[in-house]
Amino acid sequence: MDNRPRILILNGPNLNLLGEREPEIYGTEDMDIILRRTGKLCPDAHLSFRQTNHEGDLIDLLHDAWRGGEYVGVVLNAGAYAHTSLALADAIAGIKIPVVEVHMSNTAAREPIRQKSLIAPVCRGTITGFGADSYRLAINALLYTLEDK
Repeated sequence: MDNRPRILILNGPNLNLLGEREPEIYGTEDMDIILRRTGKLCPDAHLSFRQTNHEGDLIDLLHDAWRGGEYVGVVLNAGAYAHTSLALADAIAGIKIPVVEVHMSNTAAREPIRQKSLIAPVCRGTITGFGADSYRLAINALLYTLEDK
């Protein structure tokens, strides 16, 4: 049996277009490549990956991650919903497992609307601006904070 802690990597809208969409901001690698590499770089965790373009589905996946009891935490790249969705912030606040917010780009250096995250105050922490490596950093930070318990 695999006793490694299970972490859900949850990606929101338009992340299915990585590698094609704005490569000058997000790079040329698609999400499959990024997630495969992240899995290899994080052997101490069992990672599950989901992506959806729908806000309600993100909320349902967060609820399920907590209620199902199989995940110790979530790494969430909510995309633009991070800046617009109070409902997503409420969902994160309502679950009892930690969520780490991730953005591949440095949102503080982008358009004003992307500089404020509605979900950041209810997340364990935020990793931004390290490209695809943001996922690895978030997983390691989550695992580190779990060791403190």
